[in-house]
Amino acid sequence: MKTNIKVLGILSTVLLLGLFAFRPLEEKKVIVIDAGHGGHDFGATMYGFQEKTISETIAKKVKALNKDSNIEIVLLREGDHFMELSERVSIINNLKPDLLISLHVNSSKNEESNGAEAYISSKKEFYEKSKENAEKIINGISGENLLKLKVTEAPFYMLKNSNCPAITLEMGFLSNNKDRVYLTSESGQNEIAAHILESIK
Repeated sequence: MKTNIKVLGILSTVLLLGLFAFRPLEEKKVIVIDAGHGGHDFGATMYGFQEKTISETIAKKVKALNKDSNIEIVLLREGDHFMELSERVSIINNLKPDLLISLHVNSSKNEESNGAEAYISSKKEFYEKSKENAEKIINGISGENLLKLKVTEAPFYMLKNSNCPAITLEMGFLSNNKDRVYLTSESGQNEIAAHILESIK
């Protein structure tokens, strides 16, 4: 009897170990971050600051801050070079990510215009996920330093043609003094990057 109980105990342990051993590993969440513009395409330029540089710097900070082994951050542009929109979309669709965030900086003739806003595609397949993620990110980065603006639908090329939930994130206005100081400061860029990362976990 004791032998039978012992054997059953060993079999139970083996079975449990087997279940854990063959349990599928949690799949990584893949987030593609597109630093807008690049190369000869400066984007918004004002007071010696360029959109392409700000977007690239913040994209790199998001990746550097990520310590979560279940999240993989892929940067589309890691240097100051021009990429066609079609080239970006081709890479995105080959990667099949869980989310695309295209980073940009706004500008306006009205220097009072300020705040962070996001754009998503009206594509039904990814609409809800795109909107949900866009709202999380906008809520995350806005606050004392950045006014919270809205999430709006837009027919942008990358949003329409990327086969995944996709967001164009305008991180503030280079034309607005308060936004510009925040966007171009080391502390501001670190905060924005940290809030973006926290919002996609």
